[in-house]
Amino acid sequence: MRNKKIALQFIALGLLISSFIACDKDFSNIESDIINSDNATNFDILSLKENHPEFSEVIAYTDVVGPVQTNNGSGINTLGIYDDIYGRTTASFVTQLTTSSFDPDFGGDDFQQIDSVVLRLPYYSLVTDVDDDGNVTYEIDSVIGRDNIRLRIFENEYFIRDFDPAADFDESQAYYSDMTASGSESVSPLEGEELSFVKFNRTTDQFEIISNEVEISEDGHVLKEENEDGELEISERLSPGIRVLLDRTYWQNKIINREGDAVLSSQNNFSDYFRGLYFKAEPVNDDGSFLILNTASQNANITIYYKRLTASTTDDVEATEQGTFVLRFGPNRINFIENDFSNIPLTDGNSNEGDSRLYLKGGPGSVAKIKLFDGENVDDIPEMNNFETFKNLFVETDEGGKFVKSKRLVNEANLVFYVDDETLNSNSEDPNNEPNRIFVYDVDNKTPLFDYSLDVTNSNLPSFSKFNHLGPLQRDETTDRGIKYKIKITDHINNLLINDSTNVELGLAVSLNVNLESNFLQPKQKSAGNNELSVPISSILSPRGTILYGSNTESQNEDKKVYLEIHYTEPNEY
Repeated sequence: MRNKKIALQFIALGLLISSFIACDKDFSNIESDIINSDNATNFDILSLKENHPEFSEVIAYTDVVGPVQTNNGSGINTLGIYDDIYGRTTASFVTQLTTSSFDPDFGGDDFQQIDSVVLRLPYYSLVTDVDDDGNVTYEIDSVIGRDNIRLRIFENEYFIRDFDPAADFDESQAYYSDMTASGSESVSPLEGEELSFVKFNRTTDQFEIISNEVEISEDGHVLKEENEDGELEISERLSPGIRVLLDRTYWQNKIINREGDAVLSSQNNFSDYFRGLYFKAEPVNDDGSFLILNTASQNANITIYYKRLTASTTDDVEATEQGTFVLRFGPNRINFIENDFSNIPLTDGNSNEGDSRLYLKGGPGSVAKIKLFDGENVDDIPEMNNFETFKNLFVETDEGGKFVKSKRLVNEANLVFYVDDETLNSNSEDPNNEPNRIFVYDVDNKTPLFDYSLDVTNSNLPSFSKFNHLGPLQRDETTDRGIKYKIKITDHINNLLINDSTNVELGLAVSLNVNLESNFLQPKQKSAGNNELSVPISSILSPRGTILYGSNTESQNEDKKVYLEIHYTEPNEY
């Protein structure tokens, strides 16, 4: 162990020396270990906004998204009701089902009987405490609100395709948030036979039909069963989520009675026979909650518990054993998201001059677009655009425009966005509705910035992930109202200067989970005549919205407009 520690120390020392050597290539006259304006004779730490404010100016404007692709393979689906400053968001989803086995043996005509049918949809949760009695405390960050919802579940009658018949043979079918597929094809009918919820009455020893109102809670589920003495004891503890009993009659007819039929012999046959389920949320007393569900989890399923005559040899010809038949969600799951913009209608902004406000809303809502170094040419040199003028300030290039050496060193670069708290306050917006995270991305290449990949902060908890690059919302300690976001793009700026990267347009969107962007391509945005548009997946899944000050604010809000903040080291000779 000691040898490993020594080896790691040598590696760290080597990396540190390498970094000094790399810096020395650009700045050969460093005479101090600490560089700042007070104690260094050769260098000063300066601010771009103070010394070259023309380059701190950005053009930022709202871009309406519209319907977005939602069969994205993320394993996450949203369901429920959400109200904010824009209006109401309602989410539902349809999913195919896969079976745990083909050609199942349920007991044949001799004996078969369903005990119960259980639907489970887990939330994303963490265990925070376990007491001496084994009671578990959970924390969930995937449920917005704690009001009950009415959950209606229908047998889906629409056939979900894997591939697009109007495209290349191997191109997957895209389905969109507005209940459409390619072009204007409607995803319908969805509402076939409706499934009933039941509960077991121990007094009558019968299942009874109950209301489909679902209680939203952080508590897990504690399951109990009778022991040999007839007393109930805890048999299992489950994490928080939706867990309901479904009426057995439907499943007896749909699954159990089809034993030996070709419809249960393969996934293709089964998907055509049983096209899945449609989950639809409705408000209770005009309120509801918004749920982010882990539908790709092995624990997300419908389990049919049934009895059959035992297959083992026994003297008791009536002896039975319990079997299970599990239906899991997927592979195709499609979210439908309806945003009601009755409070604040969304319109596209001014891409040339920028907007006074940036309207961000998840799902089929809106994002912001940002142009850096896109203003007037301050040096008035015809062959030099504003970006080339900025680049010339920081680096020296050869005749082909390739990097030769640095003139100034970028220490830190940030995009700073202020929240329009005046509008949020005047509309009595709940501070809890303000998104804690926003996400900046490369619009042209549909990827995160380089800073995203280099940010190694905790990636298990979305709330604490990538916070060096994607700074969380800074809030007022008294009111909890949002103040500003600071998004660090130092590596992106250095790539523009040193690696001759293209000065691409940037996008800005609300984010449900910043970790998702590292694993999934950006889904398509359905737009007339342009199917190449896309939007981050973490924005599609989020119902949240906010309003930020833009780049073309009123004079009284000049100090709150979005700007590029760069702190850099400058040799005195410049």
